[in-house]
Amino acid sequence: MAKLTKEEIVESLKEYTVLELNDLIKLVEETFGVTAAAAVAAAPAAEEEEAVAKGPAEVSLILKGVGASKVAVIKAVQAITGLGLMDAKKVVDAVPAPIKEHISPVEAEEHKKALEAAGAEVEIK
Repeated sequence: MAKLTKEEIVESLKEYTVLELNDLIKLVEETFGVTAAAAVAAAPAAEEEEAVAKGPAEVSLILKGVGASKVAVIKAVQAITGLGLMDAKKVVDAVPAPIKEHISPVEAEEHKKALEAAGAEVEIK
């Protein structure tokens, strides 16, 4: 039997249904004694360990000041929170006010940059 190229294998897999592909995966796992999910499960665990080592897992984003461009800050708050225009205005008018709570530090930093670009003063706690 001639050896198939990787491209030929991929082309033949495109013709399979999802159920047939699932059966193929099970057969490969049984034949070679491997598990397809083993490498995937290890990666998130490593990321979680790194996050715990770096600092808090959840933080809060607090609006401390509005700055000169209140309209831009209201629009930024609206985009971040998903609130309506009037609700976002109420949040901005109630400075200091929490914008988002119990979020990841990475997400908080992204939102902080967006709010500071709009002219707001922001704190992450």
